[in-house]
Amino acid sequence: MTAQASLAPSQPTREHWLAVRPRLILASAFMLFLELALIRWTGSNIVHLSYFTNFVLLGSFLGIGLGFLRVGRSGRQPYYSPVVLFGLVVVVLMFPVTVDRNTEGVLYWTSLATTGPPAWAILPVIFAAAALTLMGPAELVGRCFPELPRLEAYRYDLIGSLSGIVAFTALSYLSAPPVFWGLVAAICYGLLLTPRPLAHYLFLVTVPSLAIVTLLLSETLTAGAIWSPYYKVTFKQFMQLGVPVTDISVNGIPHQQAVPAAARLQWERQYGLPYERSSTPLDDVLIVGAGSGTDVAIALSKGAKHVDAVEIDPKLRELGGSVHPDKPYADPRVTTTITDGRAYLERTPKKYDLILFALPDSLTLVSGASSLRLESYLFTEEAMRAAQTHLKPGGAFSMYNYYREPWLVDRLASTVQAAFGHKPCVDVVSQAGQQAVITAGVSPSAQKCETEWAGAAAGTPPPTGDDRPFLYLKDRDVPSIYLITLGLILAVSLLAVRVVAGPFGRMRPYADLFLLGVAFLLLETKSVTGFALLFGTTWVVNAIVFAGVLVAVLAAVEVTRRFRTPPLPVMYGVLLAGLALAWLVPNSWLLSLPLPVRAVAAVVVAFLPIFAANVVFAKRFSDTADPTTSFGANLLGAMVGGCLEYLALVIGYRGLLIVAAVLYLGAFALLPRRAA
Repeated sequence: MTAQASLAPSQPTREHWLAVRPRLILASAFMLFLELALIRWTGSNIVHLSYFTNFVLLGSFLGIGLGFLRVGRSGRQPYYSPVVLFGLVVVVLMFPVTVDRNTEGVLYWTSLATTGPPAWAILPVIFAAAALTLMGPAELVGRCFPELPRLEAYRYDLIGSLSGIVAFTALSYLSAPPVFWGLVAAICYGLLLTPRPLAHYLFLVTVPSLAIVTLLLSETLTAGAIWSPYYKVTFKQFMQLGVPVTDISVNGIPHQQAVPAAARLQWERQYGLPYERSSTPLDDVLIVGAGSGTDVAIALSKGAKHVDAVEIDPKLRELGGSVHPDKPYADPRVTTTITDGRAYLERTPKKYDLILFALPDSLTLVSGASSLRLESYLFTEEAMRAAQTHLKPGGAFSMYNYYREPWLVDRLASTVQAAFGHKPCVDVVSQAGQQAVITAGVSPSAQKCETEWAGAAAGTPPPTGDDRPFLYLKDRDVPSIYLITLGLILAVSLLAVRVVAGPFGRMRPYADLFLLGVAFLLLETKSVTGFALLFGTTWVVNAIVFAGVLVAVLAAVEVTRRFRTPPLPVMYGVLLAGLALAWLVPNSWLLSLPLPVRAVAAVVVAFLPIFAANVVFAKRFSDTADPTTSFGANLLGAMVGGCLEYLALVIGYRGLLIVAAVLYLGAFALLPRRAA
């Protein structure tokens, strides 16, 4: 069957009031915006998704791939998408989930109780709903492809995707609540879905869209939430023993309290121990994870002459400035910086008498990375060494938290020992919850331990490093909870592709494009995690990296369209050379460079293989007989690549480059002779 014949049913879409190019840009922008909004919003209400951020991403990839594969098999408008989205919003709002900590291979920082449906019940619903919701916009994008030359269609798809990232980033910057995301979705559905027949349009598009906006507006008004770029932040104020207290929760999980310094020191001994264990006057103090300001207030009460307060979440800092009883952020001795703690340590030239990591547990993952938390790069051996280099003579480093597990306390103490070259002070304040304080002087004489730490117990995992920064993963494997979940995802995906697209033989000619999709997702993951290490795990860095990836892809398409590029075998050679360069250049060398030079070097190392990979894809895609099926196969490959990201738990992020190289070699081996 020819491509023209297979796509005949989709020809009525040319009667759309929008011309094909603006329609393609709008549909692509909406597709990416909706994907980002679903990841962000569902994770704020279903706590499982705070630790499986790519779960919705995988469902989105499946839906987008299915949407492309469905083109040509039905001439009906994808009215099902707003209906399914409405159902998803209802389910999430009716059955919010909190979970107690889970130690089956992975340690979660979660609530103290479990509410809502179990993971096996709610996660399949979320996955399926995300796939069906994204399938609609993807089908609208796919219907535009046959009406334009291959690379021109891909070009406008990329421009639209960039627009979607910019729109969502702008709303995140403005801390817009989800009702605005719902309004964007309702407007896009209204513009992209044609009102024929009118009754179907009103019942299946207008009514669900208005209902979604109404539900999200109700959530915005009743929850009293502040939407930061990372969390849904809620708080409540009350009096405890005559002391004003503000309880702050993020994504429904108790996170921190704004309490007067005097009361906190009286109630919990751990807050005062760092000052007892250090032996130098406090001229300059650095607090990483300053949050709502209690740790800053304590440092000031201990006589600090100047405090640098580093906090990654701007809204938590703003909340602390307005509700903390001691008003520490209004003190002229305090300077606040909104950034990632590791990034601050790598950039600042200052030295300190005390560096304090104050309960920096983020409760969420970096968007687009399967297992990297916001604080992951803060607890590696390299990070502890960076902290040591910023201590004055006689200075000390300290961290405290409720570590939950004895092995985690020992692992962190071992990491500090490896970085500082001597045993730290370890004070387990309470066995319940493993409330502990770990303090190390720049030299042994700069710390005052009550008793010497006995050393790590047998079976304690080794210190984490920047290549494999998974502090809360005890064993070097992929936990069973991930393996079971990913196995079910792949099984469901195979079944869905068979039902929607028919026999797999339809995609067989594009097996190399499938592998290109798998490998590209691994490259993207390596880029996101690499830039998070080099420049911080902030949402701004993530947005810039995702946009940068799309710009590199767009540049590859433009080069392929406008210039004569080398043959595919040569471009595969350039791609593999780029992967080899990324493998050979160590992160430690990049971190040692001045910031502007580091940015240029990181862009070259990260985006050279991405650019080459997309020149390969663009040249191959321009020659395909069926653009929608080939593009769908590539997107489904990206979904499999999202599953393979979890290999980083075992082999580290540099190891993903080797896996990607093997996949690209496989794609080259499957390249049709005519294309070669």
